Amino acid sequence: MSKRILLLSVSAGAGHVRAAEALRASAEDYPDVSTLHLDVMDFVPDSFRKLYADSYIKMVNAHPALWGMLYKRSSNIKPTALVQKIRRTTERLSTRDLLKAIKEFQPDAIVCTHFLPAEILMHEIRRQRLHVPVWVQVTDFDLHRMWVIPLMTGYFAANDEIAYRMRANGLPAEQIHVTGIPIMPAFSQPLSRETCAAQFGLDPSRQTFVLMGGGAGVGGLESVAEALLAAGDDFQLIVLAGKNAKALATLKTLAEKYPTRLFPQGFTKEVERLMACADAVITKPGGLTTSECLAMGLPMIVNAPIPGQEEHNADYLLEEGAALKAIDETGLVYRVRHLVRQPEQLATMARRAKALGRPHAARAVLDVVLADLAAR
Repeated sequence: MSKRILLLSVSAGAGHVRAAEALRASAEDYPDVSTLHLDVMDFVPDSFRKLYADSYIKMVNAHPALWGMLYKRSSNIKPTALVQKIRRTTERLSTRDLLKAIKEFQPDAIVCTHFLPAEILMHEIRRQRLHVPVWVQVTDFDLHRMWVIPLMTGYFAANDEIAYRMRANGLPAEQIHVTGIPIMPAFSQPLSRETCAAQFGLDPSRQTFVLMGGGAGVGGLESVAEALLAAGDDFQLIVLAGKNAKALATLKTLAEKYPTRLFPQGFTKEVERLMACADAVITKPGGLTTSECLAMGLPMIVNAPIPGQEEHNADYLLEEGAALKAIDETGLVYRVRHLVRQPEQLATMARRAKALGRPHAARAVLDVVLADLAAR
């Protein structure tokens, strides 16, 4: 009998949505499973969306230190505190349309890749208005208290430490599953470096770095790329500009100066093929991006992590030997030059990254959810 799985995310940052999309894509391999992915922000008033998602994005970009302080303080507030009760009430009043959409889909199970829908559904379960299993997928190598939500069927942790923290916060051990963070199936497929390099005009035998973004204190993509290339080392640099047309145009002009070394890319759905050409990735340490790198055995140089969850992601990668950290552009150039001159260290970091990777995390999550349904 076909099973209907509802995936709920929140577009406050891209990671939660990408995790849900990874689960949706992986579910296509299950013949008797249908899925629906809903972004909670599509079902709330504009005022709530601006307060919740837009304000978050603006704060982490413009005032990362303030966000870090709020992140830490909010994690220490008890769920029974008045401010938390007021917040949850506001959320419930703002998401009535979401509950209607859930009822219309009639799911057999629900997986939340953000704590907001899980909190809303906890209230429905408590009032005995929802009778399907609800699961929570943590999308960072960190555990904020807001993810510790009672009455869920189960919880998916990025690694053993997060599972330990879940237990330490009172969640039942038998409901916790260490699966990793769901990533798209493309990052679990074996790819030929030679084939992918030929596709993009790269030399597969040369050291290659992928630059996936700047950040506070590091500067824009154009500035970072020029600083790295001007240092004089012999490596190729792929720069992912995404939908930033201005940056892409500047990078293409810069590529004329470094025709065999700089390879700018605009928005692409083939990130995994570009990463297959690389020896390391320079990136901000978001939970999804770092999980994709680990799945492909790619070491990282993490730059300017957002205080809070990204700092904890960076700490995890550094402690495990899969990454270096750069606090500014000068530090980034130094670390790239260091790895160019130390291929043995780069190889060791790649082995550590591969060992940490969980390329089949999405399937692991779906297997647990479906096994639970089969047992009911």
